Amino acid sequence: METGMQTVHKVRSVRPVGTRAVLAELDGMQDVLALQSLLAASPLPGQLDVLAAAETVMVVAESAAAARAIGSRLLGLELEGPVENDSALVVIDTVYDGEDLAEVAELTGLGVDGVIAAHTGQLWTVAFAGFAPGFAYMVGENQLLEVPRRPTPRTAVPAGSVALAGNYSAVYPRRSPGGWQLIGRTAARMWDLDRAQPALVRPGDRVRYRAVRELVEVAQAPVSAAAEPSTGIRIVASGALSLIQDLGRRGHGGLGVSAAGALDRASIRRANRLVGNASTAAAIETVNGGLAIQAVGDQVIAVAGAPSSLTITPPSDAFSDDDDCGPAGHPRTVEMATPFALLDGETLTIGAPEAGFRSYLAVRGGAELPAVLGSRSTDTLSGIGPAPLAAGQLLAVGQDTASTAVGNPELQPDFPEPGSVTVLDIVPGPRDDWFDPAELESLCSQEWQVTPQSNRVGMRLAGEPLKRSREGELPSEGTMAGAIQIPPAGLPVLFLADHPITGGYPVIAVVIDEHLDRAAQVPIGGSIRFRVSPASGTKEVSK
Repeated sequence: METGMQTVHKVRSVRPVGTRAVLAELDGMQDVLALQSLLAASPLPGQLDVLAAAETVMVVAESAAAARAIGSRLLGLELEGPVENDSALVVIDTVYDGEDLAEVAELTGLGVDGVIAAHTGQLWTVAFAGFAPGFAYMVGENQLLEVPRRPTPRTAVPAGSVALAGNYSAVYPRRSPGGWQLIGRTAARMWDLDRAQPALVRPGDRVRYRAVRELVEVAQAPVSAAAEPSTGIRIVASGALSLIQDLGRRGHGGLGVSAAGALDRASIRRANRLVGNASTAAAIETVNGGLAIQAVGDQVIAVAGAPSSLTITPPSDAFSDDDDCGPAGHPRTVEMATPFALLDGETLTIGAPEAGFRSYLAVRGGAELPAVLGSRSTDTLSGIGPAPLAAGQLLAVGQDTASTAVGNPELQPDFPEPGSVTVLDIVPGPRDDWFDPAELESLCSQEWQVTPQSNRVGMRLAGEPLKRSREGELPSEGTMAGAIQIPPAGLPVLFLADHPITGGYPVIAVVIDEHLDRAAQVPIGGSIRFRVSPASGTKEVSK
């Protein structure tokens, strides 16, 4: 649309992404930057996070009603250009000696010197973040350096590698797998949690690369070891995997950081409520039983989630061959979803689940650990947050309580039993148009098995593969927990809390938010059936 001599751009279409997000499609990167800037400067009511990508902007909302309202508002916005930010130009010193520099020189026809001149001779604008915290997709002022990704990704790309792929340039913030073409390296710290703003560059920032002969490394200040707390809970055995989790860190998608947090949010809330904690208190998420903890000082504990046996054993020095040990000297059992005292020296062991997969152990006061971006949760994909719990570790107890009293025992919902099929409701799209209708029917008509390759990033499912109806690849776009992504092999991946912020495979459907807790309790080897939700509504808000 034109107003006088000025062209006014608008959102081209809006697609639902599950029930709590919408995907705005735009006509180019300048419109993406403009909408991203506008939503950052003037958030819409109910807006939780904004995930910009190559040709889209995804807005995550606090509720289904807020998502619908945001979708309608987006269609009426006028995009006049990116909002100017007050950030200074970021200069990244680079040594141009990358493994793929000669290949890029041949692909572009510029020669090695020409590649360096083209890379340093233009301003780059940070379009969006994704893949990992601090990984910034930068677009240049021309197309001279457009090159494809490597046919076979490297299993490990060194931190600080300067790379090209498509029309983008980026710096790998940490050692990770990657398929971009490596042309150089830098000592710039793209992601540093010790800074007030961890990301060196953010969407909308301008970057210039500067060629240097050698890099100046900035020494990191030594980290002093924290003193061990005098009371708390000691990890005797960590089981298959035990992590510190809370309700997660929302609102940092623009930095490439997912929400993470407990996979079964209802269960962690229940455990915290039972011991009188705030709902946001940090607790232990443990998988498939085997966790054992010992009280250092008297503690109040509750365990919710997958129903399991809870056994308390007294300290070893409570037994004596000469003593007549009464009831206090013998192991005892306690109930799930019930607060109980774990006295100094006593050990609690969580058995294998009778149903479900994940349990949550809350201690009154919450696990006391440093918060990172407002959360104590562990993000297994990015490495943000505490390391997995290990035997011998002593966790301090904080003061994150909400009540002077503990709660009453609570009933728990049903959890997936061995041999059962868990039904998850889905909303088709946003990219179901990459598949014939028969493929959506196939998604919903078969039982999918959860494979051992599943984790907190996503559940990898086995079954009859789905086939795309389109050739080529989808430009990267924002994604969310519950998204069912279909890689080229056709076997679905159901994203969970630690998912990457952006993805390049089409999402055929999204599990509704209310069923994500249920999905988190399906064990390895368990079965899932998808069902189109009545809440799916219309497929597309507008075109």
